[in-house]
Amino acid sequence: MSRLIVISNRVAVPTAAGGKGAQGGLAGALHSLVREQDGFWFGWSGETVENPATEPRFQTAGGVTTATIDLAPQDVEEYYNGYANATLWPLFHYRVDLTDYRRETAKGYERVNETFAACVAPLIGPDDTLWVHDYHFLPLGARLRARGLSNRIGFFLHIPWPPTDLLLSLPYHERLVRTVLQYDLIGFQSEEWRDNFLDYCRRELSAAINGGTGQITLDGHSTIARCYPIGIDYDDFAAQGQTGEARQAQQRMLSSTRRRTAIIGVDRLDYSKGLPERLDGVARFFETYPGSSREVVLVQIAPPSREDVKTYQQIRETLEGRAGRINGEFSEIDLVPVRYVNKGHSAAELFGFYRAAKIGLVTPLRDGMNLVAKEYVAAQDRDDPGVLILSRFAGAAQQLTDAVLVNPHSPDAISHAIHTALKMSLDERRRRWERMHDSVRTQTVQQWAADFCRDLAATTPMRTEGRGGLLRHR
Repeated sequence: MSRLIVISNRVAVPTAAGGKGAQGGLAGALHSLVREQDGFWFGWSGETVENPATEPRFQTAGGVTTATIDLAPQDVEEYYNGYANATLWPLFHYRVDLTDYRRETAKGYERVNETFAACVAPLIGPDDTLWVHDYHFLPLGARLRARGLSNRIGFFLHIPWPPTDLLLSLPYHERLVRTVLQYDLIGFQSEEWRDNFLDYCRRELSAAINGGTGQITLDGHSTIARCYPIGIDYDDFAAQGQTGEARQAQQRMLSSTRRRTAIIGVDRLDYSKGLPERLDGVARFFETYPGSSREVVLVQIAPPSREDVKTYQQIRETLEGRAGRINGEFSEIDLVPVRYVNKGHSAAELFGFYRAAKIGLVTPLRDGMNLVAKEYVAAQDRDDPGVLILSRFAGAAQQLTDAVLVNPHSPDAISHAIHTALKMSLDERRRRWERMHDSVRTQTVQQWAADFCRDLAATTPMRTEGRGGLLRHR
């Protein structure tokens, strides 16, 4: 019997009761797939030990089996903090200025990918299907092929793929891309990211490209590259709004803002999210429209992430400094115009906060998709919906075209977008929201997963000739 094996850097372990609300939509969708196909989810435990065991630890909860391994401190520093998050993450988000190129971290990245391949390969049956996730494991498919696996192996990139001219700055870029082509199916969040990948393969590898089907043929074998925009678990998120926790959060927001119009931003503390630039835009709005700081309040929720990486420490200091300067300039005795919250909240609380905010401000400098934009739309009152202001450089902008699209690098553009949202009529707000809501309600995370798995099942799996041999299609 064919099983589905999901592989990612971190594993979302379900609760014993099988609940998915706390895990998020992506985890819930993958849990369902693994459960239905009697497979397992494999990845890093998140634990660091001096001498990691080579045998994965299995556990089953909520009908879902997970298998995890620990990593050594050097592995975490070089593979995770180093190459994955200090090299690939900034480069793939177009931040060459922040990209750290070090040979030792690149070697650590390859070493950990080999470790994962060595640990999971013995667990894979001949009919199993593998689905590998994200930039941590770009070369994992090739490592598994080198061990003789001819299974169907799919890969999904949750972040952008950069333009060719940026990728050329990465040492050994060709070797990395060639390993990615060992997957049978490669999924991207948007057509732009997919087209960037196809452009590289055409220009730098002289691969044969079928733009209509996304087929890439190189060295006698073919890979399919397609776009699969991820969504939210709409039904589960909508159900959060019926909870007492959500209603209480909504009331807290409404009462604490003291009749001012609330603008909400919810982002991980990451330089790709454009948070300092967002604050500059809000400050420009206050400057351009005197007295607006008494009528409008920005609530920015930004839980910390990757605190061991230096650039993330710097972005937190920058954001705290700018929020403080805005409040110092525009505060009154009885109010502050910016509330900066440096902690996370539950899905139900976020639903309530979104519902209470008349403007959702989602302005990443570059983002693979951005599900906050979709959550904000899902949480709105259909009779009196708020306005979504969305960066045109987020993948979600290709679907949510009725948002107020904005250039996140321009304080004037953000200021003007806020003014436009505040002045927008109820009829226009309803028209925009209805079209966006239809997209969010129908293009769910479940549909995303089903589409990818359907297309992966339709591929012709590769055949390996001996361990480390040539790859061909059978």
